[in-house]
Amino acid sequence: MHPLLNCSTDEWFNGLDAKSQARILVRFDRVRLGNFGDCDSVGAGVSEFRFFFGPGYRVYYGCLDGRIVLLLVGGSKKKQPKDIKLAQKLWAEFQDEMKEG
Repeated sequence: MHPLLNCSTDEWFNGLDAKSQARILVRFDRVRLGNFGDCDSVGAGVSEFRFFFGPGYRVYYGCLDGRIVLLLVGGSKKKQPKDIKLAQKLWAEFQDEMKEG
């Protein structure tokens, strides 16, 4: 598993073809170096990495102190509204756990 992937995004990622996986991993390597590339806030503390190949892949993530803490959901442009809601829910749950912990 790549350092930026976790179990919630791992299943989605493993379902992609090898070429798409490679392109996404190259992007994540750039992110680790501080180059986020094409990304945008989708609200409630969640942002998305946008990929302009395949069906328009999206990976939703949350940041604390300018650093990616958690990749929340992977999907495509077609499922974007549903994926955003799920990512926002997961991010809120994560933040609640951080406050309690």
